[in-house]
Amino acid sequence: MNLVSFSLIITGVVLNAAAQLLLKAGTNAVGHFEFQSQNIIPVGMQLAFQPFILGGMACYAISLVVWIMALSRVPVSIAYPMLAIGYLINALVAWQWLGEALSAQKLLGISFIIIGVVLITKS
Repeated sequence: MNLVSFSLIITGVVLNAAAQLLLKAGTNAVGHFEFQSQNIIPVGMQLAFQPFILGGMACYAISLVVWIMALSRVPVSIAYPMLAIGYLINALVAWQWLGEALSAQKLLGISFIIIGVVLITKS
């Protein structure tokens, strides 16, 4: 895998992780809501105009374009497992930015995932 291909994959992974984190921040800002018919319009409007939600959607859109470019260069059997790097990114940023717990057990699990990704990319 050359540098351009690797860069496209990592950019796609980072954008995907950023989208998840922004969506979570947006739902935190809106707060807990119930799926009820009377909530569709008011909650839908809150979500539609929430800046973090809009940022997450933009990251997803850009990541889709980047990911298509990556898949045009790299076999999906190598590219797709690299999305697992997003677990590490999300866990660390969610811990720092959103105050989510990051236990030793989570870190161990993420370590196994990353080792697996490394083994796949070296094959």
